Amino acid sequence: MILNRTEVALVFILCPMDIVALWWVSGNLPAMDSNGICQKSRRTAGNQAALCQSQPEVLYAVARGTSLGVRECQHQFRHHQWNCTQQGKSFRRILQQDIRETAFVFAVVAAGSVHTVTQACSSGELLQCGCEDPHGRRPPQLPATFGKQGIIWEWGGCGDDVEFGFEASRRFMDTKRRKTKSDVRTLIDLHNYEAGRLVQSWSLVCHGQHAVRNHMWTECKCHGLSSSCSLKTCWRKMPHFREVGDRLLQRYNSAFRVMGSNDGGMLVPAGQGVKPPDGLDLVYSDESPDFCLPCRRTGSLGTGGRACDSRVTGMGGCRQLCCGRGHKKETQLVELNCLCRFYWCCTVECEKCSTSKNLTLCL
Repeated sequence: MILNRTEVALVFILCPMDIVALWWVSGNLPAMDSNGICQKSRRTAGNQAALCQSQPEVLYAVARGTSLGVRECQHQFRHHQWNCTQQGKSFRRILQQDIRETAFVFAVVAAGSVHTVTQACSSGELLQCGCEDPHGRRPPQLPATFGKQGIIWEWGGCGDDVEFGFEASRRFMDTKRRKTKSDVRTLIDLHNYEAGRLVQSWSLVCHGQHAVRNHMWTECKCHGLSSSCSLKTCWRKMPHFREVGDRLLQRYNSAFRVMGSNDGGMLVPAGQGVKPPDGLDLVYSDESPDFCLPCRRTGSLGTGGRACDSRVTGMGGCRQLCCGRGHKKETQLVELNCLCRFYWCCTVECEKCSTSKNLTLCL
């Protein structure tokens, strides 16, 4: 199993290890397998180092989850003034701030790590886990069509063991931060990690005084003579990760600004008369910088040159995305594959065709 350069960088910046600064700044991150990451992580210690050495293949799955999370971030923010770009050192500078955008990133990569570890369990990639054990679980709320007279169902198949993914994400992503739990930034990061996991979590998850129903869905298969479907075997599956990203974007839009309590041991709302955030809410402590113009200090790349839609008045429209600076029309030549032919066996050869594309770009 090989991680590419970007995925290696992501696991070190989003799963806090001491060497992240050295690796990220050097820009010399070769592709490596999961064991290679542990060998390079010489400054990791304690539980984190032990986990890295004993379960490198789980770390690999967590790393793939951080990459999945960032790709989802780029999709969800594609029409925002900050579009979750990884260009240059911008992404790292954004993550060093305790803002609403960072809250989303930490939540979505934590959810991504749960998702990829759970998928690795279901597909048999990990020796530590497999399919979910359904014994003792209560019957689900099945669709009305499942309740017809004479139809019997039972748990079976290969359900997603999302509980293992949840705990693996906690072990790899939270271990080091929990040692310094007293500072506000650490509390905020841990809260947002957990919020992302809860959106991805299974069954009836209890968090403090709040019970959060899952977004898992039930898949069933019919058994019986002549497709009589006298017996249904059912199992639980995770939602598509796009659904998770959609829900987290809703949480981003309603995120809570918080501050540390007097003793620094918990988070409280920054405003008077505001209800405390619950386990699913995203939290932040600082207002976001201006993303309209480039700023090296904050990591903003500005919106100049971004494609926009002049017909749209809201998100993604030129007025919003270009920050009132105006926009221009531009025609660009792009190369596309064309006249493709299949040759037995098994190659496809294409010619390159140039075509013009009309774009609207921010000034």
